[in-house]
Amino acid sequence: MTAAPATAATVAKVVSPRREIWLSMRANKGAMAGLIVIVLLILTAIFADFVAPHSPIEQFRDKFLQPPAWADGGSWAFPLGTDDVGRDVLSRIIHGARLSLIIGCIVVTISLALGIFFGLLSGFFKGVVDIAIMRFMDIILSIPSLLLSIVIVAILGKPDIAKAMIAIAITYVPHYARLARAAVLTELSKDYVTASRVAGASTRRLMLDTVLPNCMAPLIVQATLSFSTAILDAAALGFLGLGAQAPTPEWGTMLADSLKFLQRAPWVVTFPGLAILVTVLAFNLMGDGLRDALDPKLKR
Repeated sequence: MTAAPATAATVAKVVSPRREIWLSMRANKGAMAGLIVIVLLILTAIFADFVAPHSPIEQFRDKFLQPPAWADGGSWAFPLGTDDVGRDVLSRIIHGARLSLIIGCIVVTISLALGIFFGLLSGFFKGVVDIAIMRFMDIILSIPSLLLSIVIVAILGKPDIAKAMIAIAITYVPHYARLARAAVLTELSKDYVTASRVAGASTRRLMLDTVLPNCMAPLIVQATLSFSTAILDAAALGFLGLGAQAPTPEWGTMLADSLKFLQRAPWVVTFPGLAILVTVLAFNLMGDGLRDALDPKLKR
């Protein structure tokens, strides 16, 4: 008996994994809204020098605390108004988007790499190695992340944005390490890993070529969600004076510098706060949609 030839309908039903993820993301309106905002942020960050109407550090001495353009006394030369030293708020927010995205990329890259390293070691080398790594991660997790970041910045010396990024990255490592270890232990029990061992694959090959690619889905989702948290934590450190230092256009630093003008000039606080809110919300929405798309159990 010969098999029936594949029909056009049957062929049409065959969807590649990447397209399946994209279709799942596209069906999630929240995830698509987050993705659109993130794309706009990335484009704004890349072309900040051309999009921003002024330099982020240029001071207009006769325009201190000028209100937004739609308010009385405002001007479209400064659409969102100016701060207490005459700098354009819109230009500083636009350039702050570039810095915030750079912070997110560096923090997530460092913490993800270290987390995967420790997770692979813990999952493959059980016993003393596993216990030592996991207990150390538990110690880090037992300390509030913001408090630990403050301590690390204080240990590293004079506060700046580089030290803030290192401190934030260290606090995120346990999350990736625990997630990577759990994924590794799940994969090690599967038949394809056993077959690779029987075929003579080395431990290094098993780690990097066999097991790790199949552990990346939850790590990618966690990285997307951590991106927004990294931006938020960097803004918190900047607000406390432990992150980016003036006159660097960083959203948290902008909030700290303008807090004393909250009642007199609320726009200098409102717009940087809204920038943080929209960015964090966008990454969270996209992360949730990506989680649903990559996890078969959560697909509708």
